[in-house]
Amino acid sequence: MRTVNLGKKIALTIQALALAFGFGAATFAFVASPAFAAAGCDPNTLTIDSGAACSQGTSAKSNLFGNGGIFTTVANTLIFLVGAISVIFLIIGGLRYVISNGDAKAVEGAKNTILYAIVGVVVAIISFALVSFVITALNKST
Repeated sequence: MRTVNLGKKIALTIQALALAFGFGAATFAFVASPAFAAAGCDPNTLTIDSGAACSQGTSAKSNLFGNGGIFTTVANTLIFLVGAISVIFLIIGGLRYVISNGDAKAVEGAKNTILYAIVGVVVAIISFALVSFVITALNKST
């Protein structure tokens, strides 16, 4: 019994050391990255503003909220997906309503599907307007 516990402890110790070494190597690779050295940032002469500018990698996008920015692209993609799924469920609800054959329970389920799909389309439209407003406001302030 004791040898099994000892074996488990040794295995866990080896895994912990390998994990710690892996994080250490990744941290060293990140700190010694040439992207930060190429920016001309001397750690001895940095101020808060220049330090923030130096912390950005050379391959990262510089605009988050402008046209083609990361936030705009992600928000538009999610809004498109919500709208598309809502339209698909609107079609499914219509088909369920036609196929219900007068069954009260099936008609009620189809009506609920249609209602929730319309609510989804309205939420997608309102969220698109809200995101567009916020992005425009953020672009004006910068």
